Amino acid sequence: MAAFRCRRDPCGFICLILTYFSVFYADYVVIQYVLIPAYSGSVWCTLHGSVFNIILVLLLACHSKAVFSDPGMVPLSETDIDFSDLRSQSNRLNDRMSGCEGWTVCSRCETYRPPRAHHCRVCQRCIRRMDHHCPWINNCVGELNQKYFIQFLFYTGMASLYSMALVVSAWVWRIRSEIEGDGDEEEEAPSKHLIVAHYLILLVESILFGVFVLVIFYDQLVSIITDEMPIEQTRNRPMKDKPNNTHPTHITHTRKPKMALLREVFGRGSIICWLFPLHSSPPSVGGISYSALPDYNV
Repeated sequence: MAAFRCRRDPCGFICLILTYFSVFYADYVVIQYVLIPAYSGSVWCTLHGSVFNIILVLLLACHSKAVFSDPGMVPLSETDIDFSDLRSQSNRLNDRMSGCEGWTVCSRCETYRPPRAHHCRVCQRCIRRMDHHCPWINNCVGELNQKYFIQFLFYTGMASLYSMALVVSAWVWRIRSEIEGDGDEEEEAPSKHLIVAHYLILLVESILFGVFVLVIFYDQLVSIITDEMPIEQTRNRPMKDKPNNTHPTHITHTRKPKMALLREVFGRGSIICWLFPLHSSPPSVGGISYSALPDYNV
């Protein structure tokens, strides 16, 4: 499935390579040009190196889970379903679907899909609680992998902040060392330019990725606590602007407590477990799992 998506979305494949390259480059610069020169022989070198690499390991683990996990693809029916009769009789179709608690028919997949499922043009499948298709994980963000995606954003932000702090501290240490006259300036001149270049590249990378993931992280949390996916926000916004709106497709999700909505995504275990890419049960209400067909005879 991952190889199929790479062929289908070359931009996603490039983003995957860029993600891994950026992570390993940051680790190389932090270890080789920040920690060893500035903290060599100190316990801080081991401490900062260990903490930074633990963050990167968790980042890569969450990213891999988001990439290779099923986002919540709606299963296709094992038998062919003829929708031609239903399409020609729209009243009959509406009557059938109105009694199925939000089940709809996807004209592209030619199958029934559960409530709040949407079709992804890249994956060419319907995804339960689809948020968006993210090229950085070359996968959809949906019901079953949104947790891993948010964890990936969280650790990317932590790594960005940590690397910025380390680079700034190492830069201050270098300036202070030059003022105090430590070392041979002529001998260090060639390598000094290289070190400064790495510092600048890592700072720019950290700032760009840090701001980028911060915005997406905030958007993800808002969509969870409001219980409204971006696609639903776009569709419901015109309905919200109309006074006394009674349109049947305008559905609000404000009755559940915010903590309950968060547990539907991150799992019902301890909050500490939310920080790790551990498997959690699907966030279906009441333990109900979706099948390929709604609960009525076609």
